Amino acid sequence: MMATQFPEGFLWGGATAANQFEGAYKEGGKGLNLADVLPGGKVRLQVISQPGFNYEIDHSKYTYPNHEGIDFYHRYKEDIALFAEMGFKVFRLSISWSRIFPNGDELEPNEEGLAFYDRVFDELHKHGIEPLVTLAHYETPLHLIKEYGGWRNRKLVELFERYVRTVFTRYKDKVKYWLTFNEINGATHMPLIGLGFSPESEETRLQDSFQGLHHQFVASAQAVKIGHEIIPESKIGCMLIYAPVYSFDSNPDNVMYARQEADIFNYFCGDIQVRGEYPYFAKRYFKENNIELDIQEGDLETIKEGTVDFISFSYYMSRTDKKEKTPAEVGEGNLIGGVKNPFLQASDWGWEIDPVGLRIALNELYGRYQKPLMIVENGLGAHDKVEEDGSINDDYRIDYMRDHIKQMGEAIEDGVDLIGYTSWGCIDLVSMSTGQYSKRYGFIYVDKHDDGSGTLERKRKKSFYWYKDLISSNGENL
Repeated sequence: MMATQFPEGFLWGGATAANQFEGAYKEGGKGLNLADVLPGGKVRLQVISQPGFNYEIDHSKYTYPNHEGIDFYHRYKEDIALFAEMGFKVFRLSISWSRIFPNGDELEPNEEGLAFYDRVFDELHKHGIEPLVTLAHYETPLHLIKEYGGWRNRKLVELFERYVRTVFTRYKDKVKYWLTFNEINGATHMPLIGLGFSPESEETRLQDSFQGLHHQFVASAQAVKIGHEIIPESKIGCMLIYAPVYSFDSNPDNVMYARQEADIFNYFCGDIQVRGEYPYFAKRYFKENNIELDIQEGDLETIKEGTVDFISFSYYMSRTDKKEKTPAEVGEGNLIGGVKNPFLQASDWGWEIDPVGLRIALNELYGRYQKPLMIVENGLGAHDKVEEDGSINDDYRIDYMRDHIKQMGEAIEDGVDLIGYTSWGCIDLVSMSTGQYSKRYGFIYVDKHDDGSGTLERKRKKSFYWYKDLISSNGENL
């Protein structure tokens, strides 16, 4: 393995989402969004995957940890100071749409919400940290879901345009790097999270999901065009969840199946947002799955004109799959399906750990698109223990990150244009998939627990100092 050489100006940092760490879910004029009605705990995935999700908050049955998060809303100065101590060059966060337009369809924005992000961006710049802002990160205003049916309804394209014009105009001198829709290609697997609707049945899921995605493609392209007009120096990217798909064996049927799965999951959305057109394989897939899209006049031209400047993605695991599999073969905990890979270890939550898969992902994406890449989510969710002396010795997290970052260096040596890396949950927050505090990713420990107890005190983990040293050496001290 060659010595890692990261380019000068490489953007090291960390990543979060408003709904998982801001808290203050009813403060500052904010309206409710989807995340505010998601229950906490392992029941979350069970509940949101069932048809007919109940959008009402029911404290008699569930807890709602997203309501408090880790209280970044009130503690942002303290947290940003800790990020600066580590040497962050960039910090990924999202704007909560319902802080700006509480219902999502108002004509005028909420000034308190706009002013909050002004303060956050100003604080980041005070410490020399570049904001990387996601416009939509699983935070669809609840009113738009209940009143309009989420992104199935084309009306949301118009309302999203109003939202992005507002924030681009307000923050044009404060934010250069933007992302449109978080993990957009995951929407067909979890339409409630990505598209703001609960499927009535499995039969309607694909049709409604791909129609909703089409509306998001148009909205994303409009956002890119508007952003370039209002902020000429802006860089606006797409955001994918990426997992290389390995065939379980060399059986050609399984190899072909793996390729087709990779086409739909990894490349369908990327081809549209990066190349500006629906991919060649979409026609057959739509035909075989009885999907008929309502594509209005001008949509395809808008998509072609609004391609992104760079590609960002999350990487947590690869996927191994075969055409015919039994329930016993399915990998436990692997959110994106597939079968167990006998060559890989797994995290505390069953997510398979595959550092080389990250190098594969980088080469696949850059080989297909030749656009700059940024890894905006990667990390290890694990149980952390606070020792009697207050230390948190998370060597397992350091090992995980070292192995993955070494593979990033290998990809750069391969010729990949990688411009940045923001580790997921750089400060402990509420897990999206499990609704838990106990699934910790951060370099900074937050004293908050699944039962609601805790002081919210921040503590530096061992990985905090490791990452600080890594950034100061620009990746040389691996």
